[in-house]
Amino acid sequence: MSTSAVRNDSTAAPGGNRWVILVCAVLVQLAIGSVYAWSVFAKALQSDAAFGWSKSKAAVPFSVVIGMIFVGSYVGGRLQDARGPRVVAMTGGVIYAVGVILASFAQSADSFWLLVLGYGVIGGFGLGMVYIVPIAMLQKWFPDKPGLITGLAVAGFGFGAVVTAPVGQALIDQSPSVPTKAFLWLGIGYLVILLVCTSVFRNPAVLPDVTGATSKDAARVENGSGPRDFTPSEAMHTKQWYLLTAILTMSVTAGISLIAVAAGTATDVAGYSTAAAAALVGVLGLFNGAGRIFWGWISDMIGKMPAFLGILGIQGICLLLIPHASSTALFAVLAALVYLCYGGAFGTMPSTAGTFFGVKNVGAIYGLMLIGWSIGGVVGPLLIASLIGSEKAYNLGFTVIGVITLVALVLPLVTKKPRHEPAPVEDRHGTGTSRR
Repeated sequence: MSTSAVRNDSTAAPGGNRWVILVCAVLVQLAIGSVYAWSVFAKALQSDAAFGWSKSKAAVPFSVVIGMIFVGSYVGGRLQDARGPRVVAMTGGVIYAVGVILASFAQSADSFWLLVLGYGVIGGFGLGMVYIVPIAMLQKWFPDKPGLITGLAVAGFGFGAVVTAPVGQALIDQSPSVPTKAFLWLGIGYLVILLVCTSVFRNPAVLPDVTGATSKDAARVENGSGPRDFTPSEAMHTKQWYLLTAILTMSVTAGISLIAVAAGTATDVAGYSTAAAAALVGVLGLFNGAGRIFWGWISDMIGKMPAFLGILGIQGICLLLIPHASSTALFAVLAALVYLCYGGAFGTMPSTAGTFFGVKNVGAIYGLMLIGWSIGGVVGPLLIASLIGSEKAYNLGFTVIGVITLVALVLPLVTKKPRHEPAPVEDRHGTGTSRR
């Protein structure tokens, strides 16, 4: 494992304050994490005073944006290796903001396609490009804090709803018959934040040797022992890549099922008012963000697979209990635990990928794993919306999702770290050799 990062135009200037870069990365994730406040917009779009859409129809833009994240993260993960984090994050930020602004012109019930195109397809693609950059970049700046730093890297994304939910509701209240007008001002705000904060992004010219572990690991690899860096292709030829992707998929499906209908569920099950439900969604975003830091830190302490057992188990139990939580306080506690664990999977999985496959190509490898986010992001909201339906069958919807999540506990039980053996390659004489 080389201690030199890939050099490109964004790493030409040596140095850079890694803490400033970390703060800007969190602010970037905060801006794009506004997607988690979608339930506030979904509820407004379902109002008879607005577009009068069904729950299933109102869930489609959210499912599309989550589905497109994988495409954007895959492209962004590959491009940043060649072009550097700054240009990729800036480009993705502009695309995301343009998509959100375009969604603001979907001002009637007949403009459903424009909302899906702008917010979902274009916005989702740009979001994915931006999202993957800090995850790969910060692991290179902080090799001494793998779990914690990846938790921090994506914490801002989980906190996004904290700001956007109340701001979005206030903007919607200014024009309740056309709630999509709120996207104009949100898109402009995102554009400014993303351009300013991504301007400081860069890779370190040389990976920081904070603890001495980097140079020692490199020597161990040269001697044929210890961890080595998998290429994306090599990682995808291991069963571990598919098991980890499946774990991420199931956690996303569980958590995002609640996130997609959180405001409506709070109103219908626990008796929250519309304003209180919007405020609750904002508060729950704190747990989404905190879970990324908490579980990332915990996974460094207890191990990756025990952490995922906790993440899936707690989500499954809480989802089974939510439709019976008529108390506002109990509902808030159960929802907070689901958000905490949902965020925890995103805080834990990047460092797990780095631990299993090495950090050199973790951006591309984890970017590919985010297909689990897209699958869960499409299946979860559509499944929960269809199960609940116009009959408001919350018991059926959350019971089905909860049981599926508990069954998924088998995944971390059977997932073991791959053996870091040299991959066989052909030498110039056509005979198999071992690459180190």
